[in-house]
Order: sequence, then structure tokens, then C-alpha cells
Amino acid sequence: MPRRQLYGRSKGKALRAAQAERIETMLPALAIDVGALKDGPAALFPAPPAQLMLEIGFGGGEHLAAMAKAHPEIGYFGVEPFLNGVAKLMAAIETDHLTNIRALRGDAREVLAALPDASLDRIYLLYPDPWPKRRQRKRRIVDMLFLSEVARVLKPGAEFRFATDIDDYAGWTLARIAQQEALVWLAERADDWRLAWPEWHRTRYEEKALREGRTPGYFRFIKRSA
Repeated sequence: MPRRQLYGRSKGKALRAAQAERIETMLPALAIDVGALKDGPAALFPAPPAQLMLEIGFGGGEHLAAMAKAHPEIGYFGVEPFLNGVAKLMAAIETDHLTNIRALRGDAREVLAALPDASLDRIYLLYPDPWPKRRQRKRRIVDMLFLSEVARVLKPGAEFRFATDIDDYAGWTLARIAQQEALVWLAERADDWRLAWPEWHRTRYEEKALREGRTPGYFRFIKRSA
């Protein structure tokens, strides 16, 4: 995938001492080895996972950590450019003794580009930065190239799940999905995107959206079988 600039904040408040120590001591051991992905992403875990899933832009890691705790048999990859969010995930991994997460502070598009074809069972993209101004929309992670890579690395019948509280971003994504032959929107009725999917774990971004009166949408897309 051709390299695009990664927009948005990479740091927030200065890390507390315990957070900085986790970044220094835990993250190297749990880091996604991008160069090793092409040889088989399952090998990055201590035991072969039953399935492999990727969360792109995990924020504070609330959803990612909850899913990993509920499903220790599944291997989870998480990518997030914001250092403070990665520090929060490290704390959750330590608290719950999670061994089935591999994380990267960086650009998820690099991970997608390195993954073999049909290697993932699910991809999550939850509340990505909407870049709402018209001149900013080119910064959105969802574009045709991104969706093409998502479709490439998903197994046939696997899902891409997308959540947003911005109506324009929902429409933007659906318009591009409609042009992507490999991905099909699963909704048959309004509640299929108005209601969260099973095992949804609310994120702090969603809580903020609800406080500010915005209604989230939950979208599921499936990769066509050959």
C-alpha cells in the first residue's frame, strides 16, 4: 500500500511514571513485528490462536482489552498512533494478565500492507477521526485503497466492523463500500446499524458522543466468498 501521511495527535499529557515504565518494559515484548507478519501472523503469539482479529485505532483500548479478556483463545492485534492510548492498553493488559494482544504504536496501514492475503477473521475500525471539514476529508483513513487492503487480508466470510457517531462519515464509508466488490453491507433493516452488535464494549469516545447528543451507527460488512 503506498504510504500516506498519518494525521492526528501522537501524544497528549506527559505520561505518569508507571505509564512510562509500562511503555518501556511491556510494549517491546508485546509489539507487532511488522516484518514477521508476512510469514504468518499467528506466530507472533505464544500459542496458535483459534482466530486472528485486528482493531485499527483502539483509542484507550477499552474495546480491545475487553474482547481479549472475554476470548483468550483469539489473538488480537491493535494499532494506535496516540501514545497515551497505548499506555492505557498496557495498563489493562497488566491488570487482567492478558497474553493474547499484540500492539503497535503507529499506522495500521503498514500492518495491513504486511499481512498475508486472507489471514484475519475480523477487523474493527471504531470511531476513527472524522476530519469533518471538507478540506480535511482526504485525511480520513477510509478510502478505496484502505478498503481494498481490508478486503484482501480478511478471510472469505470474515467481517469488517465500523462504528461512527458522525453521519457524514457513515455515508462516506457506505458510498465507498458500494464501490468495493469484495465487501457487502450486512444490514437488512434499520436496527441492524442502529443497534450495537453482540459483545459490544462501549468506548470512551462513544460515551462522549452520547453525552453530546450524537447517535452512533454500527456497521457490519462481510467479505464475499470466492
